[in-house]
Amino acid sequence: MKKAAFLDRDGVINIDHAYVHRFEDFEFIPGVLQAARKLVDAGFALIIVTNQSGIGRGYYTQADFLALDARVRKVFADAGAPITDVYFCPHHPSKALSPWRCECSCRKPAPGMILKAIKEHDIDPATSVMFGDKQSDMQAAQAAGIGVRVLLGTDAKTDPLPVEQATHHARSLLSAVTGPVAFLLD
Repeated sequence: MKKAAFLDRDGVINIDHAYVHRFEDFEFIPGVLQAARKLVDAGFALIIVTNQSGIGRGYYTQADFLALDARVRKVFADAGAPITDVYFCPHHPSKALSPWRCECSCRKPAPGMILKAIKEHDIDPATSVMFGDKQSDMQAAQAAGIGVRVLLGTDAKTDPLPVEQATHHARSLLSAVTGPVAFLLD
């Protein structure tokens, strides 16, 4: 079995400007590519798991998301940190258009995206790590059995620190891999 670094997207990889769907508006968080390279060098598969209700709300299309995803993957690959896979959930239980308006098992805090990745990529959840910026990221990871759960930054509106499902806290992905979870890279 392999180990994976599960990454939320908005707020972990890029600055969360709400419903980002164009590369021109995608602003990488400083140090994220360096941190991702450190994780890959330590043997982690990089897997993005991201709620994308903007698709379901009609703000942008799945094709828009996939086009942005392709550009982001290229930047990561060029930085020596290829992304193994990306899982996204376009659903929302109440604020989406049909057919995206539904309760699902993939929208975090549900663990569906993580569980699917574990199955498809033969990942050992106990030796894997989740990096997220919201309580829902930590809840999904805990429900999927992810051993290390790192809450990055803080979303003061909804997720004041500490979040009990997190095993560690850091300001950014780079500060996490050079600080509280540096032991993962040994």
